[in-house]
Amino acid sequence: MRRLLLIPCLLAAMLSAAPCVAQTHAQLGPLCTTDTTPADQMIDACTKIIALKVFSGEKLATIHFWRAVGWNKKGNYAQVIADATEALRLKSSTAVYNLRGSAYYDKGEYDIAIADFNDALRLGPSGIIFHNRGNAYRSKGDYARAITDYDAAIKADPSSAFSYQNRGASKQALGDLDGALADINEAVRIDPSLPQPLIRRAVIWRAKGDIARAIADTTEAIRLAKAKAPANIMTPPGSVLISAYTQRGLAYEAKGDAAHAKDDYAAALEGVASDAGSKANQATAKVRLALLKEADAAPRKTAAAPAAESIPAPAPPAPAAAVPAARVQAAATGRRVALVIGNGAYAHVKALPNPPNDARAIARSLRDIGFTVSEGLDLDRDAMQRTIHDFLREATRSQIAVVYYAGHGVQVDGRNYLVPVDIEFKAGARMTDAMVDMDTIMAGLDDQIRTNILILDACRNNPMAPQVASAGPSRGIEAGSGLAAPTSLGSGSTLGAGTLIAYATAPGQVALDGEGANSPFSTALSRHVGTPGLEVQQMLTRVRAEVVAATKGKQVPWSNSSLLGEVYLGEQ
Repeated sequence: MRRLLLIPCLLAAMLSAAPCVAQTHAQLGPLCTTDTTPADQMIDACTKIIALKVFSGEKLATIHFWRAVGWNKKGNYAQVIADATEALRLKSSTAVYNLRGSAYYDKGEYDIAIADFNDALRLGPSGIIFHNRGNAYRSKGDYARAITDYDAAIKADPSSAFSYQNRGASKQALGDLDGALADINEAVRIDPSLPQPLIRRAVIWRAKGDIARAIADTTEAIRLAKAKAPANIMTPPGSVLISAYTQRGLAYEAKGDAAHAKDDYAAALEGVASDAGSKANQATAKVRLALLKEADAAPRKTAAAPAAESIPAPAPPAPAAAVPAARVQAAATGRRVALVIGNGAYAHVKALPNPPNDARAIARSLRDIGFTVSEGLDLDRDAMQRTIHDFLREATRSQIAVVYYAGHGVQVDGRNYLVPVDIEFKAGARMTDAMVDMDTIMAGLDDQIRTNILILDACRNNPMAPQVASAGPSRGIEAGSGLAAPTSLGSGSTLGAGTLIAYATAPGQVALDGEGANSPFSTALSRHVGTPGLEVQQMLTRVRAEVVAATKGKQVPWSNSSLLGEVYLGEQ
């Protein structure tokens, strides 16, 4: 970063020779090019300098760079990218590629960020760039490459606390909790004033079952963040406190202290989230807070939902304190829960004969391998909400959570919705109000230590057109663009690390209901889900092959994963 600090002096010297304007050049130069200048003043000063139209080439690129820095302080990443792109058009540099790559990273566009960091490294090696590229690889779930980049960053700068912290986070993702703890302890030793390593260490304490230490670390992180704003201009505004409050809330909830958990979730939601990580934390805090408030309400009578049931299996042993390195042997350790819903008896859109049968088959298969299953059949919206919320509360004490849904499913404005049996599309009504947002389930499960597997045996069609599909029994309400597929598991607003989401069919295609009693997908899934010694992604590969064969290539199941190691649902 030292080269960047030389630029303001050069720009101030250039401005002193420019024509006089209302505001003195001596004021504009330092305001534009000093990283401690407040964001609005920095942007205003740089804009006025650009308006002089006396600079071009590298000099003008420098001004656009610093205005991008100002936008970055405000969390306005679109403007960061616009100014950085103009700066690169005028003159390429490591600093500008790094800044633009970091903006793409904060937007959750990790592949583009990596491309910018690669371009920066081609101009010259830098520990900072290796660190930032490592962040992008980690967010993509490519932990081996992330660790390699953090190694390079630490070699270039052994005092880089953040590189130790993030290398530790990558080791945690691979199941090496002791190695992760060692790295994060080193980050704390290097700079005890940083709140971020304490937040990350709290996640590890929670994974180890040491809730008291998790609460202590996040409490100290909150104190540090309030005492001094992050000095690093690349830190998204508000992100540290949002993360700290969310993580402490999860720790309090694990302790059974609902009152303090609610306070922390509410505090997390008071912040303004500008980056993908903060949005994910707030999504989790919002759902957890709603669940805790709902639990505070007076007990309600069980709704008379058609065929809704909850049939638990005997609870497996309590979870082990630490997850074995790079492996989750689900059949041997930890409490495992599943939510299974099958909706077919639709009153106002095309009814589907098989989803209840599919749900029964999958629920039976999961119980056979030791899951505690909450099962709901032909649920209206209220019953679906209640069943899902009860499950999310139950899942907080589990090591592995599986969600299976069969029935109509749709995408609206990039979000996925599950369709209750009482859905009725009316002109002028908000269609999404009558459905169940899949993001609610995902956010409620995203606590960074649990393994989550979500399986949608549902249509991938968009319901916005007026017609209803009529070409044979399919799980489509009508032709359209399909459900939204997650593109960056691990840090988006819905799916966190340790999550696999599987769809019964590929993007833009229709999941068939089947000619027999079950859909092709549920038939294959129920056959393979409990296979001993079969890792879950290998299991889904077998399911995919069987479905493709059974449908003669008309249906190709699809999945995306940020699982933290190998996961076995059946016995190894």
